[in-house]
Amino acid sequence: MNEINIDAIHKALANPVRRKILNWLRAPEAHFRDQQFSLDFGVSAGQLDKCCGLAQSTVSEHLKTLLRAELVTSRRISQCVFFKRNEPVIQAFLEHARTEL
Repeated sequence: MNEINIDAIHKALANPVRRKILNWLRAPEAHFRDQQFSLDFGVSAGQLDKCCGLAQSTVSEHLKTLLRAELVTSRRISQCVFFKRNEPVIQAFLEHARTEL
């Protein structure tokens, strides 16, 4: 794995909505049971929009920030984009925080 971007991760985690998104993605089966696609693909952007209760453009910006920090991954299937937590990066960040702070 490449070096993690600590500053981008801190920026991403500074916003409570982005922290909520990461928390929801930790247990998608608990929060997105009504998604029509398999959760193996991840959670669709549309489901995240509904869960956040914010404008689609606002949620999209939050997701872009999480992607830049590499805290989530995305996968496009047809017209849908699905998001999952990037566990290796999250674990590397937690290890960094544990040993460096």
